[in-house]
Amino acid sequence: MPVASPIISTASGEDALNALTELVRPDLEACNRLIVDRMQSPVALIPQLAAHIVAAGGKRLRPLLTLAAARLCGYRGDRHVALAACVEFIHTATLLHDDVVDESALRRGQASANALFGNKPSVLVGDFLFARAFQVMVEDGDLAVLAILSNAAATIAEGEVLQLVTQNDTATTEEQYLQVIEGKTAALFAAATRIGAVVARRPAAEVEALDAYGRNLGTAFQLTDDALDYSARQEQLGKTVGDDFREGKITLPVLLAFARGSEAERGFWRRTLEAREQGEADLAEAQALMQRHGALRDTVGRAQHYGDAALAALATFPDGPERRALAGIVAFCIARAR
Repeated sequence: MPVASPIISTASGEDALNALTELVRPDLEACNRLIVDRMQSPVALIPQLAAHIVAAGGKRLRPLLTLAAARLCGYRGDRHVALAACVEFIHTATLLHDDVVDESALRRGQASANALFGNKPSVLVGDFLFARAFQVMVEDGDLAVLAILSNAAATIAEGEVLQLVTQNDTATTEEQYLQVIEGKTAALFAAATRIGAVVARRPAAEVEALDAYGRNLGTAFQLTDDALDYSARQEQLGKTVGDDFREGKITLPVLLAFARGSEAERGFWRRTLEAREQGEADLAEAQALMQRHGALRDTVGRAQHYGDAALAALATFPDGPERRALAGIVAFCIARAR
């Protein structure tokens, strides 16, 4: 697998996100209004807790992809707005559940919902948002869309369970790790872009191309996140640096450092990740081992590989502002590690 190739700068990456946002701004604003409206409930804690995470500074990347994919396919109706809201509800529900499972204290640089409200309310409001997503899907009435998003929701749950199974196990293979990524991240990216082509009634080749774009983009996004957990500043990452290490998650940087290390170094990983015996200096040692063996560099290189595959999938579509904006998002996702 190639190592990292030169990538657009972080500033340019942020410019790409801004460009995509501006391109679909009217649709995004309509989507945001719908999200706020459908978060409402006579049970006061539900909108209070949901608003905390929805308003916590997320980039709305997944719904942005739905809106842009529909526009790329020439869609001129308004179904994509509600479906983009569905995608965000599913994503937000998984974040609420993930933070409970991971016992996370921060989300997007702010106190996580479970830290503020407790685990039980977070799980139940996550369930509420899943239910809202399916209500909106049913209102849309397209069984093809319902199949795409419901399958994605099931795959996400499978990915999270598989991550629990592989957690704290240094015998985890790269294949298993990629299965986790496919479930917990790539599946929803793929669904978000695929439905853009489906609502536009585009040919199967274009539907599959947008699926491939989203799936590869999501994989690149998660690989970059996994590298950032060992290399970023806390304010850049939006969560506590080293959370994956403290939780014993087996990610690609760990797998590469473990495979390339000495027996003594493998003993370090077994102690800290499997036995969960960690001291104050162990995160710094983990970071040093990853630098020594090029694990972070090559993880970002792997992300670039998937990013290139996402760009290749876009070649199915003619050049234009939408295609260029979606191509820019590939750079945005990977440039975060620069």
